[in-house]
Amino acid sequence: MTTVAPRLEMPPVNHTPRPYTGPSREAVLEMRRQYTNPTIFTIYHDPLMIVEGYMQYLYDETGRRYLDMFAGIVTVALGHSHPEYVRRVQEQVGTLQHATTMYLHPNFALLAKKLASKMPDGLDVTYFVNDGTEANELAITMARLFTGNTDIIAVRNGYHGGSPTAQGLTSHSTWKFPVAGEGHVHHAINPDPFRNPFTGTPEEIATLSARDIRDLIRYSTPGKVAAFLAEPIQGVGGATHGAPNYLKEAYAIVREAGGLCIADEVQTGFGRTGDHYWGFENFGVVPDFVTMAKALGNGAPIGAVTTRMDIAQTLKQRVHFNTFGGNPVSMAAGLAVLDIIDEDGLQENCRVVGARLKNGLKRLQKSHDMIGDVRGMGLMLGVELVRDRATKEPAKAETLEILEATRELGMLIGKGGLDGNTLRIKPPMCITAHDVDFALDVFDQAFTAVASK
Repeated sequence: MTTVAPRLEMPPVNHTPRPYTGPSREAVLEMRRQYTNPTIFTIYHDPLMIVEGYMQYLYDETGRRYLDMFAGIVTVALGHSHPEYVRRVQEQVGTLQHATTMYLHPNFALLAKKLASKMPDGLDVTYFVNDGTEANELAITMARLFTGNTDIIAVRNGYHGGSPTAQGLTSHSTWKFPVAGEGHVHHAINPDPFRNPFTGTPEEIATLSARDIRDLIRYSTPGKVAAFLAEPIQGVGGATHGAPNYLKEAYAIVREAGGLCIADEVQTGFGRTGDHYWGFENFGVVPDFVTMAKALGNGAPIGAVTTRMDIAQTLKQRVHFNTFGGNPVSMAAGLAVLDIIDEDGLQENCRVVGARLKNGLKRLQKSHDMIGDVRGMGLMLGVELVRDRATKEPAKAETLEILEATRELGMLIGKGGLDGNTLRIKPPMCITAHDVDFALDVFDQAFTAVASK
């Protein structure tokens, strides 16, 4: 492991963590090993125990503070333990914890109406579920019912959930079991210009990648498609995305064949990309479905599918019901999230602070050969690490060392990409310019230390 010492002091915060009095870190680790499924992993060589959070910071059992640049994989949008969010959720827990949607409750209807106000015209009908996996499952079901077709096209290296059908949509081998429900699923070429079988400008690569969808429809479906599902910016895939023309051309090809278009906004939604509230808006398209989760609850379990009324009507062919989707506590959490994003100006913060961070990472790219690509929008960024910029050989081992070094310096990030060589940087949307400067200094030190080994 690379050992480095902090150079820049972490920004001050007006919060003192409570003394931790629970089981020791070693006892917790032993209980996990003995009683939890062995597939549940920890990210660091020496597992980190987190017991408290406040806004963009996390604390371990010793009281040490870390800058959270991963946000629980973009689950925490507002920040940890945001005071107004906590107040509103606690108030609902103390009033009514659960009531099925067979009864009326204001939160359910209010959140659906609020989401409609954030969508393009026509996308105004929402079904609430428990998470992103369920949201994508439900969107696929409605698309198949509405079109009468069964085939689905997804993008290579995407990730859409953990159920058999959702894993079938995933082509990222790290996250895919051999028992996944792959029937009638086809994977189109990823339009990412950094790693693509086509050559040319990013726009030319996007056009050629979109044409691959036409070939899939012609030769594989054949000629009939229910839906095209894509993340506007891939999350697990390493913050990859195509040029602005890609989704426009892809959507047109799919719709020409009678299919519908699904935007998986589980990681890109709610202002994270800065210039727009939804990721798809950055590319000038309007999908037929928007699936969402994670940030919608700021940690509370909630997912949703928003679509048009004519599509939503297809579910009335049978009884369809979700016990926990729409429960008052998760609805209160969702309402608090949407209100606080607006009240705290978090979308604009993503735009301004995200640009500062991305520009800083690009400056670091000039002095650290290990940085092959810096990409993404707002506060959804990826830094792909390579051993050689000419060959683009993935720097897998070095990526792990960077994660360890940044943690040692007081900052937590993630990794992704097909080869696990992309740093995933997706902090709570409340981070400040001072946090960004601290983060850039940490990255600079970490890259220098790892490269010098």
